[in-house]
Amino acid sequence: MYTRDVTQYSPKAEIGPKSRILLVEDEELIQEMIALALEEEGYEVLTASDGRSALEYLTNWESNTGEVPCDLVLLDLMLPQINGLDICRWLRYQGNPVPILILSAKGSETDRVLGLEVGADDYLTKPFSMRELVARCRALLRRQRLNTVPETSVLEYKDITLYPQECRVLVRSQEVNLSPKEFRLLELFMSYTRRVWSREQLLDQVWGPDFVGDSKTVDVHIRWLREKLEQDPSHPEYIITVRGFGYRFG
Repeated sequence: MYTRDVTQYSPKAEIGPKSRILLVEDEELIQEMIALALEEEGYEVLTASDGRSALEYLTNWESNTGEVPCDLVLLDLMLPQINGLDICRWLRYQGNPVPILILSAKGSETDRVLGLEVGADDYLTKPFSMRELVARCRALLRRQRLNTVPETSVLEYKDITLYPQECRVLVRSQEVNLSPKEFRLLELFMSYTRRVWSREQLLDQVWGPDFVGDSKTVDVHIRWLREKLEQDPSHPEYIITVRGFGYRFG
């Protein structure tokens, strides 16, 4: 039976398909408010009130099931027993890629930089609006899903073959040289054929969320890719422009 508090949570509990968020917050009122806001958005929320309980939950779940214990961690820094920075360090040291959003009253530039450097994906300073919190959670979960590309030794579509681990591409049995950004674009396209990507989504996935520049960068790289992939770049059959939306592959 599902219970919100991870100190009572059994790894054998039935888990639904919705995203599961672990909220580590020692202030009971804040914990209840955040949990309620996220549950109203359809997320499954588990809570811990101290760092040791959170670590025990994360460790016991992985050792008992071999599965990912949650899809996102919301982590306060000033926690009893084990602080949030140490939890963040431990997760990254173990190679755990779960997105981490730090929630903290410590809002100086030094604090934010330190949180991101130890492995957090985002940092939100208290007090914050619940709308912003939900939006940031949604963005981190979306990015995590997009980055979870099925592992494969080869991607194939018509006359194109891409070898992810070798960084090689064959077009009509001939090897072509792609720049790192061109290769990453093509790998993303071939991993999600027929999906429409906006320029902003492609920038986020290939150039990263911290990229500062014009979205026309995407158009330039798409043009270069077409010149290397298409028999007639002016009438592409692989990378298709979807007017008003962006691009799709196939």
